[in-house]
Amino acid sequence: MNRTFQNGFTLIELIVVIVILGILAATALPKFVDLGGDARKAVMQGVEASMRSANNMIFGKAAAAGVLASSSATISATSTINVTVQYGYARNVTELAKVLDLSPAGDFTVLTGAIRHSGTATPAQCRIQYSAPSSQGGTPTYTPTLTGC
Repeated sequence: MNRTFQNGFTLIELIVVIVILGILAATALPKFVDLGGDARKAVMQGVEASMRSANNMIFGKAAAAGVLASSSATISATSTINVTVQYGYARNVTELAKVLDLSPAGDFTVLTGAIRHSGTATPAQCRIQYSAPSSQGGTPTYTPTLTGC
């Protein structure tokens, strides 16, 4: 009887090794890659865009009410929310946050000059700072600090 021996691995053995490597990679990858920081940064960029959009709508309401020249006026942003404006834009972040839907609310801290993401180790480095215009015809400023997200 003539027997020939084959050297190498069977297809089943190779598939088992690939499956085991895949399980190990899926288990170990989250320990080496921090996607939370990228997610918080993207959330704060979305918050900045929401702040700009909401403030533009407030400006439109202020223009319709004829208070663009006023350094302090109150407008009705919605049927239940009044916002204090300065030259047509929200006077500060607290006023602007009245019309924002920051959800979940526990993730954000609204301060006098900024909105911070509280889910990071350094919330002061993960914020959007807001300043109302200082004169008629001026525009508000939004300053993102996203290095600590």
